[in-house]
Amino acid sequence: MSTRIVVFDMDGTLVQARGAAWEIFQETARKFDLPVRSAQEFFDLFNDNFFESLDRVAGDPARAETARQHFVTALQERYTPTLVPGMADVVKKLAPHYALAVMSSNAMTAIRRTLEEAGIARCFAHVFSADIASSKTNKLREVLADPLYGNVRRCSPEYVEDEPGSGDEVVLVTDTVGDVREGVAAGVRVVGVSWGMHSEEALVMAGAEFVACWPQELVTRLLPDGSCRAGACTCESGSCQTTGTCSVSPTVVGLDRLDLTRTTLDAVQRASANRLAVRRPGAPSPASASAAAVTKSSHDDSELTAALARISTHA
Repeated sequence: MSTRIVVFDMDGTLVQARGAAWEIFQETARKFDLPVRSAQEFFDLFNDNFFESLDRVAGDPARAETARQHFVTALQERYTPTLVPGMADVVKKLAPHYALAVMSSNAMTAIRRTLEEAGIARCFAHVFSADIASSKTNKLREVLADPLYGNVRRCSPEYVEDEPGSGDEVVLVTDTVGDVREGVAAGVRVVGVSWGMHSEEALVMAGAEFVACWPQELVTRLLPDGSCRAGACTCESGSCQTTGTCSVSPTVVGLDRLDLTRTTLDAVQRASANRLAVRRPGAPSPASASAAAVTKSSHDDSELTAALARISTHA
């Protein structure tokens, strides 16, 4: 099966949320006397579905609902996290190939504000916020069942119905154990990220198929050809191009096709090594080098020139 939709959790995955979310939740915890006294206790609420955990620690259903509304309202008004460095580029690289979605326990207003400030709001085809549904498992099942969710945006206002929307699989990208469990329960693939609330080990134990150490690793893992190095394969300035594949020619023209002899390659390496040795910090300047060294350097330059000439004639 091929992937058609990549669903991103927001807090801790797309944005740096640990401090910002805890700072806001402290007000809710104090106001409703919730037994959540530390940042770690707050993060532990995400070991399961956050709102189910909130119901549990609140005890009384009425108090839980009021606390939830208080927290969501505070997020709508004041939550302004910054994107994880590199994640905007990751989103723009994936957008031409998949329908992208955000599925978050955050408020729609806060999600829109954050994505618009980062310039990637229109790269996402769908946003599922806490205002819409609290169960990610149920939402993921709906996405799996409806092929229309596979229409892409390509970082532009319109939706595009073509081959990038085909495929069967949904991938959830997240930083919390609770999300991993909900994704597995829904029957989707789950990819973890190591820079969020929960550790790599905990995410793998919960069922993540792998955990990205850097944002760019998501690109190499999720794109069809393993990577997308060509600029034409990314969304830039509100426009996407997907002509051809995401492979590019080697930066040194022709080197992958040449049948170079070992002598030619050795000549290049020797000449380069000798040049570096002369320019090392503390090495004598060319003006003070011995005559023998100058003669050897000239010989190396000649050998390098000849080697490069052989390369160019075969390119």
